[in-house]
Parts: sequence; C-alpha cells; structure tokens
Amino acid sequence: MPRFAANLSMLYPEHDFLDRFAAARADGFDAVEYLFPYDHRAEELRQRLDDNGLVQALFNAPPGDWAAGERGIASLPGREGEFRAGFQRALDYAAVLKNDRIHVMAGLLPDPARRDAHHAVYLENLAFAAAQAAQVGVTVLLEPINPRDMPGFFLNRQDQGQAICREVGAANLKVQFDCYHCQIVEGDIESKLRRDFAGIGHIQIAGVPHRHEPDLGEVNYPYLFGVFDELGYDGWVGCEYRPRGDTSAGLEWLREWRRAG
Repeated sequence: MPRFAANLSMLYPEHDFLDRFAAARADGFDAVEYLFPYDHRAEELRQRLDDNGLVQALFNAPPGDWAAGERGIASLPGREGEFRAGFQRALDYAAVLKNDRIHVMAGLLPDPARRDAHHAVYLENLAFAAAQAAQVGVTVLLEPINPRDMPGFFLNRQDQGQAICREVGAANLKVQFDCYHCQIVEGDIESKLRRDFAGIGHIQIAGVPHRHEPDLGEVNYPYLFGVFDELGYDGWVGCEYRPRGDTSAGLEWLREWRRAG
C-alpha cells in the first residue's frame, strides 16, 4: 500500500504553516513535504516533526527570488555560485530534519535559442549537487513541470528528465515523478512509470485538470496506486494538491483507500 506524505505548502491552508504538522498527524499522515523550509529555523521544524511523530520526506533547494517570479536557478548561467551556496544551505537543513530527498528546480528558460547554454549549466550544477549530496546520503531530484502552470520552465517531460540524469551519471540523481504534471504534458502515466521506474526517486499526486483532491478528474488514482505497489515503489507519495474546501473533509479519498486496503 502506498505511503502518503502531506504537502504542507498546499494542504491545510486553513492553518498557519507550523500548525499544519499537527493537522497532518491528526489526519493520519506519517510524513510531510513542502516547498521551502527557509522561513523557519531548522530546529523549530525538527521540533514540529518530533512532536507529531512525522518523517520529513522532501523539500526544495532555494529557488532564487521566488517572490519576483524565479522558479529555480539550477540552469541559469551566471548564478552558479548562488546555486552552490543555496544547495549547501539545503543540505544543512536536511541534516537537522533527517531529510534524504532535495528537489532542485531547474528554472525558467527566457529564450529558447539559449537552451544549450542553460543545459550545460544545468548539468554542471546537478553534478555538483549530486556529489555533495552523496557524501551525506541524500538523493537529488529534478522535476519536469507542465508549461501551463509554469510557462517557460526549462524541463517539461519525463524523458527529458531521465536523459539529463543519464548525462550527469550520478547514482543519487533521480526524477521526481509528478503524476499531475505528467498527465497534462504527456498522459499515458502508467507506461511512463513502468519505462522509467528505475530512475524515479519520488512520486507526487493531484487531480487533473484542476489540481484538487485525487478523487475527481482524468486520472484513475486507485488504479495507479496498484501500479505503484506492483512496481515495488516503497517511497513516499506526496499529496501536492489544492483542497477544494476544508483539507480534512476532503481526505475522504484517503480514508476510503485505507479502508479498502
């Protein structure tokens, strides 16, 4: 049976961020993930995890100036020093939070004619991050993101992500497989999971097309949960969706799945 992690950047918006840990625990989650931890001291977050018996499943490396619209800097020429310093900060947080997955956002491609230059920087930065992370048992993740939600994002397709991992050649560099993004860009989710399973380091879910609970829309998640089990996936499945209403009330899909299991 899949193990689910609550994405606290999206779930429980009715609570202040630090109170979302307890809310997730009360709803039966055993792990949490979120975009960024850096607005809080690592020790404060560690205490929330410990108080609620939760595992930290995933967070992102610093993305540049998020408020100004940046969505990662790993592929941006001229930002290599900032990327390396930011990734070290992520590793410092990971050590305190006992987190073994860090997602590195590629960033936006302002001019398709410069893709080759961005690609070269991306490979260099990922190789650096993977080497540093390997020393402390951390896996680095890259994620294809659909261009509808994030126009201009450097990486959109699963095969692109897997090809980049092969180019870098680091055993601890994997693809973060977000079923929501994959369905929007490519569809045929099951075949992508089977084709790329060895290179997948984390899975996330959300309903398509509106990114609400995974109980409505184009994707048959109970079927995919069976595929996860058949493939032997034993990592966390991140619930990265926007609740239609109250988060806890909207978790009936999860309660039904647990009862059926």
